[in-house]
Amino acid sequence: MKATHITTVVAALACALSLPVQAGGDPIKGRDKTSMCAGCHGIPGWRTAYPATYHVPKLGGQHEEYLVAALKQYKSGERNHPSMKAIAASLTEEDMQNLAAYYASSYSGPSK
Repeated sequence: MKATHITTVVAALACALSLPVQAGGDPIKGRDKTSMCAGCHGIPGWRTAYPATYHVPKLGGQHEEYLVAALKQYKSGERNHPSMKAIAASLTEEDMQNLAAYYASSYSGPSK
């Protein structure tokens, strides 16, 4: 009986640990912070010329966890893009969570 109980607890713990972690931000608060993002990420098909010419990624529909991780990497310097580094430096952890929640919930189709 005791072995069955331990097996059940271990199985339940394994299941709980395998669930994806949710970023848990507030998409309404995130929407209110998008003005700094929209200049580049809000224009379908936009290409930027600084620091190099490249296609600006569309954020709508992206996974929350990915967006939070990317913003943290820009803030820490792991990712190097001057504009994104400056923007991320101004964001709190809560801001990152909220922006990610907003963009994860706002997919409008593929870029044109």
